[in-house]
Amino acid sequence: MQFFNKSKEVGFTVKEAEVLRRLALQHGIGGDPASVFSSREQLDMCIRLLIQETRASGKGDERETQEFLSKLYDHRQKIEIDGPMDKVGISNTNQIKNGQVFRILVAEIGFFKSQLVKNAGGYMTISRPVSRENVSVKAWQGEKISVYFWREDDAGYVFETEVKDEVYSLGILSLKIAHCFSLTRVQKRRSVRTRMGVPAFLYLVGEAEPFHKIESSPGLKCMLEDLSDTGFAVTVGGKAADGLHVKVQFELNHIAVCVSGTVRSAVFREETDRSILHVEADPLPTEVRNLILGKVFGTLDESDGSDLPFQVLDDVATTAFYPNGTSDFAEVDSLTSGEKAGDSDDS
Repeated sequence: MQFFNKSKEVGFTVKEAEVLRRLALQHGIGGDPASVFSSREQLDMCIRLLIQETRASGKGDERETQEFLSKLYDHRQKIEIDGPMDKVGISNTNQIKNGQVFRILVAEIGFFKSQLVKNAGGYMTISRPVSRENVSVKAWQGEKISVYFWREDDAGYVFETEVKDEVYSLGILSLKIAHCFSLTRVQKRRSVRTRMGVPAFLYLVGEAEPFHKIESSPGLKCMLEDLSDTGFAVTVGGKAADGLHVKVQFELNHIAVCVSGTVRSAVFREETDRSILHVEADPLPTEVRNLILGKVFGTLDESDGSDLPFQVLDDVATTAFYPNGTSDFAEVDSLTSGEKAGDSDDS
């Protein structure tokens, strides 16, 4: 009875609860099958067994199966986000790592973008803030600023500080800002993502084009850096702009998958002439979302198959993104053979 009460509390139907209990017992959770609702490992095993069973019976693609899987992944994601890993936050600016991207708000002027260059004991050095609206601050020294940032695999934070000086650091115009020992945690991550580091194609999405439509011809060659059910990060050559509607196409478990979304931030790395695009995904079809979450949590029934969807990656010319130019694409050196770029915000 405890199992079914817990199952109802989580949101499963009686029929779904019966299937889940059978899978839990099949996995050997005889003492307390209800522990499947709190254990990552046990729930993962039940999801794997369900995928294997439904695939063997030919019911894997049925709507009822996909909706059940979606509910299981919703609960699995909740366990992960509410689990101990999410409790590891930071309390002061001394804990921020070099390279962290900041959004800086100056009262009555607007937002600027900056990056942490060096975190020293007595102060932080950040790159001189720049604005997309071409507004400027005449003298930064003494300016009171609000600093917003997203910490990878954690949450969003904000703190108030003051600019102490304008300096050169590592050959770039920079600001020294005071440390803050009271950070406000403003937003937890909404989804769990996984590292990918695989070649993919990136496309611009037309206004009338259906979301997530699979393409038959190659697009911009890129690296898919990470992936979740709410977004992704890709590395492309050259510079790119925020606000673009794009989609990435890649292979997952020998299936061609296409995810569209809006570029929320584009971080340009001058030393490599590459940009990391952080993309918020459009709503996903249930089957695609389940496939992605299967990758995230390692529950896919990995099977042998061909690599047909992306054999073409070895043959096409490499391209870069020029959103402000006369052409959307132009040839550049291969990105897939380059070193992996940095990390993304929660996508």
